[in-house]
Amino acid sequence: MAKEIKFSLLYRDMWQSSGKYVPRVDQLLKVAPAIIDMGCFARVETNGGGFEQINLLFGENPNIANRKWTQPFNDAGIQTHMLERALNGIRMSPVPADVRKLMYKVKKLQGTDIARSFCGLNDPRNLEGSIKYAKEGGMISQAALSLTISKVHTVEYYTNLADTLIEMGADEICIKDMAGIGRPAFIGKIVKNIKDKHPNIPVEYHGHSGPGFSMATILEVARAGAEYVDVAMEPLSWGTGHADVLAVQGMLKDAGFKVPDINMKAYMEVRALTQEFIDDFLGYYINPKNRLMNSLLIGSGLPGGMMGSLMADLENNLSSLNKWLSKRGKKELTQDDLLIKLFNEVEHIWPMLGYPPLVTPFSQYVKNLALMNVIQLEKGGERWSMIADNIWDMIIGKSGKLPGELAPEIIKLAKEQGHEFYTGNPQDLYPDNLDSFREEMKKNNWDFGQDDEELFELAMHPEQYRAYKSGKAKADFEAELAEKRGITQASANQTSSASASLPTSFEPKSLNIEVNGEKYVVNVSYGDVQTATSQTNESSPKPAPVASGDMKEVTAPLEGKFFLTKDSTEKAIKEGDVIKEGDLIGYIESMKTYNAISSDKAGTVVEVCFSNGAAVEEDDVLIKLQ
Repeated sequence: MAKEIKFSLLYRDMWQSSGKYVPRVDQLLKVAPAIIDMGCFARVETNGGGFEQINLLFGENPNIANRKWTQPFNDAGIQTHMLERALNGIRMSPVPADVRKLMYKVKKLQGTDIARSFCGLNDPRNLEGSIKYAKEGGMISQAALSLTISKVHTVEYYTNLADTLIEMGADEICIKDMAGIGRPAFIGKIVKNIKDKHPNIPVEYHGHSGPGFSMATILEVARAGAEYVDVAMEPLSWGTGHADVLAVQGMLKDAGFKVPDINMKAYMEVRALTQEFIDDFLGYYINPKNRLMNSLLIGSGLPGGMMGSLMADLENNLSSLNKWLSKRGKKELTQDDLLIKLFNEVEHIWPMLGYPPLVTPFSQYVKNLALMNVIQLEKGGERWSMIADNIWDMIIGKSGKLPGELAPEIIKLAKEQGHEFYTGNPQDLYPDNLDSFREEMKKNNWDFGQDDEELFELAMHPEQYRAYKSGKAKADFEAELAEKRGITQASANQTSSASASLPTSFEPKSLNIEVNGEKYVVNVSYGDVQTATSQTNESSPKPAPVASGDMKEVTAPLEGKFFLTKDSTEKAIKEGDVIKEGDLIGYIESMKTYNAISSDKAGTVVEVCFSNGAAVEEDDVLIKLQ
């Protein structure tokens, strides 16, 4: 009798691997019936970190969205699964245990069946809590092996890790080949070892198609005994996403496996709706390069799921770097120039950082550090001149144990900067704090929501949830989208009439946006000089200060959002404060990490030039000293 292989559709991950955003809940509800009608999916990925934070950015309630999105699949008997990051829950930073416990209870009650849990360092201590809490919450615990290729990541390493996680109580194992760089024979051996020892434990394969190995790997894992394969579909399959269900079905059927039939009429409907969402607005956030397969990814090992944000980061930093180069009469770089330099730097520093598997958040940490190094080297500086706090946490053990050994120069640098290495259980560093969020909910008279789901959302995503509640998140998103649409239209008009003067339709326009009763005026400009801004009707934006040399000035070393403090335990600098050289003046949040900014001068603060959360560019003056 032919062995059966079941398919899981990664509809959320299809979008995340291609661009910045995923569909709104109204769009998801529109496509859900057609996905069900395709008749070939045993599972659908319905939620996780990116999904919920993007709901908040849209100004949507993620809990309502989760319930509405999972319901059709629950009714159809299709299992739903979510992706969570162990110690980090469904965000980028560590989460207290009481918030983690609440997450599984909430998600199960919202309709999610399976918790796919991964630790970016493959530290079993971080996954043990996920397995325990998921099962206590009534969910199926699927523990993931974060796959990569290095001298320490061997077949034996992953086989032993799977044994440990199964002993901890994991119901299933996922082979999470987040970069798609796992060699087919290598992964096939891992799956075979797991199935030989644990024949009743289901194994699911998740692999991105970018480098080109995934189809061969799918065939290998099917032959080795895997029961489930994650797939995507056009127009968002392949590229930095996942293999298309049509190709996977055809390959496995020819190889003698039992695979489900596909309702092609429904397939074409899902395909058309997905394209409709791209045309509506999501396409503005998809870099064309992410729709291409690229074997250069084999060397860097960067995951497909972060390529959407990576290309956006690259574009922003390239613009900033080229401004710096242009000011000094140096040759500017192309995006491809910077991309290759980044890939080479990732390959260089990854072993030095102890081979952390390149998956969220550690893929971002390694990429960010590599990009900072490249920028500093291009400016004639040195490596390691800017290391964000959360990257240090990874290096010194606060996020878990690194698989490999740190390079001596990294250990030396840590000691020189006063960092102490930590070997205890990472969860112990992040004590329970759900009660503080309860108090905030009560103080603001916010509804705790069904099954305490609103309390959970605040505790898991504090800053994003507050911005959602205030209406700021939606206003910022509307302004960003208006800018994207304007620039695209401007570019199209320029292409069609390149020799003509600038049309009057390119003149600045204003949009009036009302969010939760608060009115916003969004000014939109087109072209290369001006960009969109948003403001309330109460005040005008403060012009960005420019270094003048009249007094001592501390400037931004990179672009991002400027914050005076990172959390409530810190005290913000203010006018009149006396600071010494090397004192912390704030943080710049860039590429999902908070970069500590120290003063390179001493003096008395006479002006703090930006408010909390303000956007800054490289070389903008942050504070003025006398």
